[in-house]
Amino acid sequence: PDYVKVVLGRSDPKASGIYQFFAPWIGYGLLLLNGKKWFQHRRMLTPAFHYDILKPYVKIMADSVNIMLDKWEKLDGQDHPLEIFHCVSLMTLDTVMKCAFSYQGSVQLDENSKLYTKAVEDLNNLTFFRLRNAFYKYNIIYNMSSDGRLSHHACQIAHEHTDGVIKMRKSQLQNEEELQKARKKRHLDFLDILLFARMEDRNSLSDEDLRAEVDTFMFEGHDTTASGISWIFYALATHPEHQQRCREEVQSILGDGTSVTWDHLGQMPYTTMCIKEALRLYPPVISVSRELSSPVTFPDGRSIPKGITATISIYGLHHNPRFWPNPKVFDPSRFAPDSSHHSHAYLPFSGGSRNCIGKQFAMNELKVAVALTLLRFELLPDPTRIPVPIARLVLKSKNGIHLCLKKLR
Repeated sequence: PDYVKVVLGRSDPKASGIYQFFAPWIGYGLLLLNGKKWFQHRRMLTPAFHYDILKPYVKIMADSVNIMLDKWEKLDGQDHPLEIFHCVSLMTLDTVMKCAFSYQGSVQLDENSKLYTKAVEDLNNLTFFRLRNAFYKYNIIYNMSSDGRLSHHACQIAHEHTDGVIKMRKSQLQNEEELQKARKKRHLDFLDILLFARMEDRNSLSDEDLRAEVDTFMFEGHDTTASGISWIFYALATHPEHQQRCREEVQSILGDGTSVTWDHLGQMPYTTMCIKEALRLYPPVISVSRELSSPVTFPDGRSIPKGITATISIYGLHHNPRFWPNPKVFDPSRFAPDSSHHSHAYLPFSGGSRNCIGKQFAMNELKVAVALTLLRFELLPDPTRIPVPIARLVLKSKNGIHLCLKKLR
């Protein structure tokens, strides 16, 4: 953690030799940008995550979660085993579309949305495999391969989806009434900020920049969150005593209702502890990398020269027995109010100036999803299909995440 704190406290760029392979998919948005342009975009988009913006999103998140839970309730029989990741992924896509991109309608009820989530799944795998194939670093070889052709097709599907989102919001803003309503907002949402920046100074944000930021947040805002929620559900399913304690806490706040507000989210200390412990065991993003632009010297005197790519294993940090006793044990008390740990031994949202801009957005969504799900279902593991964590761009399971869902009411 001491080494990590030094590296993430600097302003080194993302490692181009690794992150360049993301570019055909998500372009050069916040994730891939470096230097002055990254700083400009980060400063421009930070207001989209102001708490006044995030407050009304809680109701939207709850609506999206309840659509998913309604679908689960229609399944036949009790203790019904279900592969949950795909359902959760559609729900988180639904949420980010409505919150960040002012989308009208329900993604979860639209068959075309499944094409996008499947494209993201393919790109997640293909980009990861490309990083580990020495020959695939050459575009000419990769583009001729079957993986390259599949990646190109998946990119087309992903770009068509985001282009449609941008086009729809642009057409809405061409309506004078909608435009004035947007301008009167004290805080604009994510896409509105991008579009107004484009409208007011055509030199500040190109169409390419605009799509890159939308592609980046569309991916990061739904796929990483879907991974987090799915693994949290699995952790609670395999630890029923903690699941029940969370359920009782949620019931004491919400009763048997399904409405949840911003204020409720701060009244769930034990549920929050369980969420944080699940993110320790199963961090959605397992590593980050930096290309050292100058030599670095650590507190113990060791040093690394300029030009080295430093990869930080978040998964490794979270499972290090030196900083987390019995690291494979699910123990929410690690995050009790009176507990403490090294600031850089726990990094589910990375750290430093380039930490996740949507951290609070994501944590709110995790709390809403867990609270409303535990009110309606008991989560049970499927003993015949135990998830096998595998490294991808986002932490996934080799055989999916299957749970049994027992309706409570």
